[in-house]
Amino acid sequence: MRARRRKHITRQSPLAIAAPDLLERNFAAPALNRIWTADITYVSTDEGFLYLAFILDVYSRKVVGWSMASHLRTELVAAALEMAIRRRNPSAGLIHHSDRGVQYTALSFGKKLKKAGIVPSMSRVGSALENAISESFVSSLKGEIGVNRYPTRQAARASIFEYIECFYNRVWRHSSLDYLSPSEYEQATMKETAVA
Repeated sequence: MRARRRKHITRQSPLAIAAPDLLERNFAAPALNRIWTADITYVSTDEGFLYLAFILDVYSRKVVGWSMASHLRTELVAAALEMAIRRRNPSAGLIHHSDRGVQYTALSFGKKLKKAGIVPSMSRVGSALENAISESFVSSLKGEIGVNRYPTRQAARASIFEYIECFYNRVWRHSSLDYLSPSEYEQATMKETAVA
């Protein structure tokens, strides 16, 4: 039996100038909204692929922004960024770490980062260790819902929404967060900060 090949969705533009890798595999953040990691994955449906762009806060592992579409244009990652900015209202200097895919190196996306005071950081293409936190999220997503057969993109969209907003952010326990969910970890951290 032939092994299924994984679809590679990261394309690098030979003309794009990538941002330097500011993290160098050091995925530790001292507080919320200091480092975000971003990536794109997909779920297969009978209508074709549904692509998911997402942003995680390194401190809490919470998905703070996401977007879904039937295409891989820059608007996909821009919409995830806009959601994250609306939800978190980060201070200037936050680092946004991604691979060097054409969506992240696009001039229009760079302008959105600059306008929000966000500093881009980019890893090499094709190395899972360069963006390990995002890869871990993709692995858990695929393990939970990627095995399902979806007749439509809308069905997959509903499943991904429920996974992110109802399960991953609120219920999924991380060993790196003292076995709390991302939302619980953020709440506990805010209480500790308020007491201190």
